[in-house]
Amino acid sequence: MNLKVVTPARVTVDERVEKVTVHGHDGSRTYLPRHIDFVTAVVPSVMSWVPVDGEERFAAVDEGILVKVGDELLVSTTYAMHGPELGQLRRTLEEQFAQRGEREKSARTALAKLEASIVRRFMELGD
Repeated sequence: MNLKVVTPARVTVDERVEKVTVHGHDGSRTYLPRHIDFVTAVVPSVMSWVPVDGEERFAAVDEGILVKVGDELLVSTTYAMHGPELGQLRRTLEEQFAQRGEREKSARTALAKLEASIVRRFMELGD
């Protein structure tokens, strides 16, 4: 079956696989090529798959949707990052979350300054 993991920015994974394990709201499920067609919500977790050529691979995914139709399994998510082994994936994710946290902190600071400026200008209009 063909596994495709997509985010708004790019296709993260697109390869032939023997099986895929994904975590949804109703628990973990493993999908095989002859599995029935299925749709489920995906929760933030680490998914795994076994490509046709052998070694198990992993990807961290955010919330999203999984659609299994025929020979296609599509995972559409807001964020996904894959790595060859769990240790490397964990380090990469920690770095990404640290960078993301700093960007979000900067954005919150800029928004607070903007809000304070707007309030100050409204106060000046009232005088």
